[in-house]
Amino acid sequence: MARSTFRTTAVLLTAWLLLLGIFSVRGFFSDFSRVPPRLTIALLTPLPVVLFFISSRAGKQFLQQVQPQWLIWLQSFRILVEIGLWILVRNGSLPTQMSFEGRNFDILTGLFAYPVGYYCYVKKTWPPVVALLYNIAGLVLLVNVVTVSALSLPTPLRAFHNGPDSSLITTFPFIYLPGLLVPLAYTLHIFSLRQWKLGVRYPVVS
Repeated sequence: MARSTFRTTAVLLTAWLLLLGIFSVRGFFSDFSRVPPRLTIALLTPLPVVLFFISSRAGKQFLQQVQPQWLIWLQSFRILVEIGLWILVRNGSLPTQMSFEGRNFDILTGLFAYPVGYYCYVKKTWPPVVALLYNIAGLVLLVNVVTVSALSLPTPLRAFHNGPDSSLITTFPFIYLPGLLVPLAYTLHIFSLRQWKLGVRYPVVS
């Protein structure tokens, strides 16, 4: 079952990455005449797949077996993402509000990932409810940066008019930020929250 799920996931992920690359190179996501912009497709297409998986039998088995601290520890990748965004802002490729110098505080999710996972699920000195609150806060911070990014695009809904705009994220290879890394972040949160609902509070003993 686990091998089959892994194989299916690998095939779907590879196909998704190829589609993102092809469409971004052809300028599909750079059409800002529509509301909402086409970038929404890259952001939200993985969501129904994730929701279907966690509701399936295979998804429930997976979440009951995976170590809960790892779903939180993996969120530390957002530190590197935020450093990358900061560098792009410093280089004048993205607007200030998309980094931690502006309105993007998502780096906090990455910084707190290890202590929350460790003290909630390994040391067990923090109550598991801290992990629940961490996931909720992480989703809020993620929605915040996605909203800031959307309102910095050159669309009729643009609210931040300082230059440059955020259209860089619709081009290759930066399309993988909204098309891969943002879905990865919300997938980990959704998995962790689903574990909570299933009653998985502590590391699974194999």
